Amino acid sequence: MSEVLIYETESVQMQMNVRPDAETVCLPQEQMAALFGRERSVVPKHLRNVFKEGELDVSATCAKFAQVQVEGARTVTRGIEHDNLDVVISVGYRVKSQQGVQFCPWATRTLREHLVQGYV
Repeated sequence: MSEVLIYETESVQMQMNVRPDAETVCLPQEQMAALFGRERSVVPKHLRNVFKEGELDVSATCAKFAQVQVEGARTVTRGIEHDNLDVVISVGYRVKSQQGVQFCPWATRTLREHLVQGYV
């Protein structure tokens, strides 16, 4: 079961699904881009570098979750790749945005503490 955590600043309000069983937050690339105030196309570039440089292991930090999308007149379920908190923080430091500067220290300190102690 997931819980929802809301991260909010003057410029960003973001709902994040918290998975207590996995002790992490998982975000799709689109949500990461919104969180850091960047175009979605910027996120995959940083993700490739995170994995290419060996900072994180893609198989240990990514998962696909089914997501229902409306495409024209039809409803389609697609597997959307989500990245865990380690990846989100790594990308946040790389994008060099004001939102990243605000989110990354907060997430490192506050969110991890909440997840580990189990009171999110």
